[in-house]
Amino acid sequence: MSNITEIKNELAEHHSTLANKSTEEDYNILNLGPTHPATHGIFQNVLKMDGEIIKDAEQTIGYIHRAFEKIAEHRPFYQVTPLTDRMNYCSSPINNMGWHMTVEKLIGADIPKRAQYMRVIIMELARIADHIICNTIIGADTGALTGFTYMFQWREKIYDIYEHICGARLTTNIGRIGGLERDFSDEVYKKIKEFLREFPKALNEFTALLERNRIFMDRVVNVGGISGERALAYGFTGPNLRAAGVDYDVRVMNPYSSYQDFEFAIPIGTGGDTYDRFRVRQEEMWESMKIIQQALDNMPQGKYFAEVPEFYLPPKEDVYTSMESLIWHFKIVMGETDVPKGEVYHSVEGGNGELGFYLVSDGGRSAYRLHFRRPCFIYYQAYPEMIKGSMLSDAILTMSSMNVIAGELDA
Repeated sequence: MSNITEIKNELAEHHSTLANKSTEEDYNILNLGPTHPATHGIFQNVLKMDGEIIKDAEQTIGYIHRAFEKIAEHRPFYQVTPLTDRMNYCSSPINNMGWHMTVEKLIGADIPKRAQYMRVIIMELARIADHIICNTIIGADTGALTGFTYMFQWREKIYDIYEHICGARLTTNIGRIGGLERDFSDEVYKKIKEFLREFPKALNEFTALLERNRIFMDRVVNVGGISGERALAYGFTGPNLRAAGVDYDVRVMNPYSSYQDFEFAIPIGTGGDTYDRFRVRQEEMWESMKIIQQALDNMPQGKYFAEVPEFYLPPKEDVYTSMESLIWHFKIVMGETDVPKGEVYHSVEGGNGELGFYLVSDGGRSAYRLHFRRPCFIYYQAYPEMIKGSMLSDAILTMSSMNVIAGELDA
């Protein structure tokens, strides 16, 4: 009797092995990336496909890892700002401001209200620019290219404002530790007011263009969803978390740069799908415009920089005419000024979520240890779970709606 049982068990095990082998042979392995244009960046996804259906996925990152944190540990604090530009380059000014606020927390700088309001305007313009990129690309990935080409002119108008503020457009290197390098000119105020007056009409047109498009709606509703509980478990922040129904926003939970002075709503979704992420970003652009208008209406008088001469660069005209100013300019830029010992963490609400800087100083002239909390790196871990069981075309849209930026992902 025992021999019959053993034979049955062996046969069952053999049949199971054959069945599994047959199933595995039916699958195909597909490399999505690292250089495929649909991935919007240099990263790879190895997909296990059953026809058009994704059965499993594994992501590979690090193709453009540039060791920003280690480089920053060997640079003076001022020379770290251009590195932050090249993380989420769709909203560089937010990265710059986040880094400056981190150093200011370490040195104990008291930033004037005027500088804080000016920073808020710059950061909210950057948020709008970031969301324009994300949402127009979602449309382009469904075949609706018109919205992309139409809305990009408004991103260019934001670039024009950057250019008048700091002279740069994409990688801005904007602002300084201690404040801004100059006050807003009349032309800057004029361009900001023009943008606030004209952009709402374009945003409404863009919304109608896509939401009245049956193909677009069929492609984004109930695609790439994630629950609020799972999003929190993965460490989601920003629009991707709020789309899942969790109203966490760093500007409200841990206000910085006087965000507590402004009234604005936190848009949230319900199902955490591609459409929710699209809608949250659309609504956030409206809220950003409200914040900018409030900042313009209530702009404080006073200085646009803190009284920290050992860290804040002197005016350029003084550098050209005064030996003392020239010496301070050299000492600051070349990192010849020691900073206090300390350990600080500061975060801002970036275009993709909580962008944090963890800084450890041993009292030297550069960071002893530095870590960038990049929101893309956190939430991209959930991508395989979000696309399992979906079609390949849905995986592209899910990635687009998450707004995975390769520069921020790898850093």
